[in-house]
Amino acid sequence: MPADKIGPNRVMPADSHTNTEKDQYVKLRIGSDGIAGQDPISVPTLLNRSARDYPDHPALVHKNANNVWETVTYSEYKANVFKVAKTFIKLGLQPRHSVGILAFNCPEWFYSELAAIHAGGIATGIYTTNSADAVHHVLHTSEANIVIVDDRKQMDKVRAIRHKLPHLKAAVQLYPPFDPYVKREDGYYRWSELEEMDVDEYTEELNNRLASMAINECCNLVFTSGTVGNPKGVMLSHDNITWDALTIGKRLPGIQYGREVLISYLPLSHIAAQCVDIFLALQFAVTVYFADKDALKGTLVKTLQEARPTRFLGVPRVYEKIQEKMLQVGAQNSGIKKMIATWAKSVTLEHHMSIIEGNPSTSWQYKLAKNIILKKVKEALGLDRCQTLASAAAPMSPDLKKYFMSLDLPVMEAFGMSETTGAQHLTHQDTYNFNTIGRALPGCETKIHEPDEKGHGEICMRSRNIFMGYLNDPDKTRDAVDDDGWLHSGDIGYIDERGLLYITGRLKELIITAGGENIPPVHVEHLVKNELSCISNAFLVGDQKKYLTMLVALKTEMDVDSGAPMDELHHETLAWLKILGLDYTKLSQIHAAGPCSKVLKGIEEAIIRANKYSTSNAQKVQKFKLLPHDFSVPTGELGPTLKVKRNVVAKMYEELIESMYKE
Repeated sequence: MPADKIGPNRVMPADSHTNTEKDQYVKLRIGSDGIAGQDPISVPTLLNRSARDYPDHPALVHKNANNVWETVTYSEYKANVFKVAKTFIKLGLQPRHSVGILAFNCPEWFYSELAAIHAGGIATGIYTTNSADAVHHVLHTSEANIVIVDDRKQMDKVRAIRHKLPHLKAAVQLYPPFDPYVKREDGYYRWSELEEMDVDEYTEELNNRLASMAINECCNLVFTSGTVGNPKGVMLSHDNITWDALTIGKRLPGIQYGREVLISYLPLSHIAAQCVDIFLALQFAVTVYFADKDALKGTLVKTLQEARPTRFLGVPRVYEKIQEKMLQVGAQNSGIKKMIATWAKSVTLEHHMSIIEGNPSTSWQYKLAKNIILKKVKEALGLDRCQTLASAAAPMSPDLKKYFMSLDLPVMEAFGMSETTGAQHLTHQDTYNFNTIGRALPGCETKIHEPDEKGHGEICMRSRNIFMGYLNDPDKTRDAVDDDGWLHSGDIGYIDERGLLYITGRLKELIITAGGENIPPVHVEHLVKNELSCISNAFLVGDQKKYLTMLVALKTEMDVDSGAPMDELHHETLAWLKILGLDYTKLSQIHAAGPCSKVLKGIEEAIIRANKYSTSNAQKVQKFKLLPHDFSVPTGELGPTLKVKRNVVAKMYEELIESMYKE
């Protein structure tokens, strides 16, 4: 075989659609026609195809040490991956062992993931927020031979646990400063040293591994959040990954090969970012810009302005932060400027609502608002070229969707899991409404398991993107995937007559009161937050209790370095306090007053207003407590994608919660 060429797209014989061992194969769920019947291809084939068809097209764009954008073409991208793959073999990567990646998004993350797969290994992302013990669990479970870290902080975690990792042969740090122990003889390397290595002698070995590769074997491990027990290793095959990336892209309106631009900033250890940033990008020869480490702390808009993406993926909290900034800027307008902005958003929302209601029309007012006023807003956000905005990882409130729709920026909502390799459902402009997550993607099946009299039941999914199994855990795999191949999601929902899916709760998170009523917490929480915009987080409590209670966190400023909540109050909170006749500037001042009775009264009134929209008395919040600080990743309440860890929050504030049932 010529040097640096991919092998055949082989499918090995297998007896089952599931498997829990890294060196075994699964049966592929290939359909008879359409996208479900698409020929399976490997990840190396995907990279090779884009490098062949778009050799000089920008693949990766990142800022160098001098803060200047640098571009990597698709031909260079492929060459870098092959070089790193041979380097990994030299460092001791064995087939079916993993390369752990403990770093923020960067080109080296992409190279490491793809190189591990090319070399017959398994790529394993690790959240940078993980503790040393959590890092050990991932590296030990996946039998990692190599781990890539971005900085000294992450290397310190590896150093602390290395004695417990018998399979680990090399730890590689990307960026300075480097500690003295980062030197070759101890198995510690700098990435620059890898770039300098002569690895031509490993070309034949790499080609042999590529030739023996199977599309129906595991090439990627995604570890679940692990809020209950240790995280599970979700095993994904080549076909899971390449097919899901294809079907997601086919749902995006007007997607064009070699013409799209994305920004990579969400944690790549999460399946949503990995599927879109790496594999959808490879599938459609997308140009990917890399944001800096402070993207989720406020610098994302700057990258948006410079990259001007054609598609954008965020989590609800990212959209909330953009909204907060927009409202802050808008509050500084006055007079005629404010009137014009309000008018433009009003007619734009009305235009989109007419489309949703089946009465499409393009009025001159909408054209004027879109082409003159909102065009400037989009340019300021860096979204003037963006054809698709999508939200994933957690439910997005209808009010937040309406806000972005009023800016002529409708947000599609994606639904999926690590176990579905990313999205299974994605809303479409032709069937948009504020409560559904749309129809299943092409080639995907969704059904409701054991529906009740209203048609509500557990959401189950089946298609080529359903994972192979949980690594070394056949029992949990059997619990997740039934004999007919249906993945049981644990989410509750229903499908309407048009085939649109609605999520109404989660089995494990569903609150079941002492009276036996099932209550989806997110819905009730959104009702309260909609009534008082300075509430950052509202956390519903009441499982096996006689009535519902709530933990409430007010918005405060955030430390841009650590992401931790600060004592200084957010401008929205300050504005609300001013209405109450209070001049507090810090959260500690509110609590020092007892907490302040006026503040508590204002929150209580908001909850009373929200209760009016409850579907039953059992869904009304009876009591609440004001928390000493907002939720965040550093304080433990939020996961890396800013999703609330419900079990963690319940444990952290156990005493405060119990006090509401003793009063």
